[in-house]
Amino acid sequence: MNRTLIVLFIVIITLPLAATMAGVDGGDSEAENRELAVFPRWDGTWASAAAYPDGFVAWFEDHFAFRATLVRWNAETRLFGLGVSPSAAVLKGEGPWLYYADDGGAMDFANAAPLSPGEIGDWREAIVRAHDWLQRRGIAYVFTIAPDKHAIYPEHVPRTIRTLRGLSRTDQVYSALAGTGVRTVDLRPALIGAKPRERLYFLTDTHWNDRGALLAYQQIIEAVREQVPSTPPAWTRDDFLPADEPVTGKDLARMLGLKNALREIDLQLVPKRTRRARVVEPPGAAPMAEVGQLITEIPDPSLPRAVIFRDSFSSRLVPFLSEHFSRAVYLWQNDFDADVVNAEHPDVVIEQIVGRHLYGFIPSPQLVPR
Repeated sequence: MNRTLIVLFIVIITLPLAATMAGVDGGDSEAENRELAVFPRWDGTWASAAAYPDGFVAWFEDHFAFRATLVRWNAETRLFGLGVSPSAAVLKGEGPWLYYADDGGAMDFANAAPLSPGEIGDWREAIVRAHDWLQRRGIAYVFTIAPDKHAIYPEHVPRTIRTLRGLSRTDQVYSALAGTGVRTVDLRPALIGAKPRERLYFLTDTHWNDRGALLAYQQIIEAVREQVPSTPPAWTRDDFLPADEPVTGKDLARMLGLKNALREIDLQLVPKRTRRARVVEPPGAAPMAEVGQLITEIPDPSLPRAVIFRDSFSSRLVPFLSEHFSRAVYLWQNDFDADVVNAEHPDVVIEQIVGRHLYGFIPSPQLVPR
């Protein structure tokens, strides 16, 4: 019996190596929601030779046979069997709710570290300088902070995470901008008011779904129209048909290695009328493509032009917002860029940042022209 167990143990621990040598690739970048290491190349130089061992180890650890299966088994055992998250980057909430704990997410929910007076001053000065610079050129400006899922659905956050302070960094930034003339849009009241009627965020993703994005877009367009009356009114809920589509787990599920094990219903909105805006850059890209620069156009010179500084929360806003502008340039960045504004000659600039990024980004007022 002992010999049998020894042989079985040796077979089990050597099987992944043998299968890898036979050409079996156990890596799955989509399941892990990241780029896996590539096989190292030796180009005949000493530098590539020195880097080769570490590169090979990284490649082997990401691609050895049965890796994706073993990762999934481990994640399923911990999530379904033990009721804990397999990843420190993801919080298991109540029921099917998952929350993003990395990138400042958990700290933002707990209000763990308020902005210092100096940081508040930097936010105020940078935004006011951008507003004033644009105003002198006859360009409207709208600033908004996209609420993370925990800001709208705190009741499903695990009880092990406590709120330490009543004031969030989002509250601090909005308070600092009060009375400055900057048109800010606090999206939280509209989203919180609508959540009893339907779910506005994904269960297995950090972002809002179509129905949450529609509410956010309506608030933003209303703020734009106050300054640029030629902007068409926002589409209403009556312009869409609701649709429910079962989908595999989204970004948080992929972080756990459980994309296919966790599923949810994507609460979509299907437009009743044809959308006019088309993506012109990058060619062939979808409106919600997560790229550094995305440009949409409508062949109607009566419509205003826009520049939007954004992050991932604007991806689902693009199909909505683009219907209001003859040209809309979406730039994936937090910093204000005067050179882009000068090149594009927009009628309005929209600046959007997600709440948790207030923990990792403080603007430099010196980068904004006076």
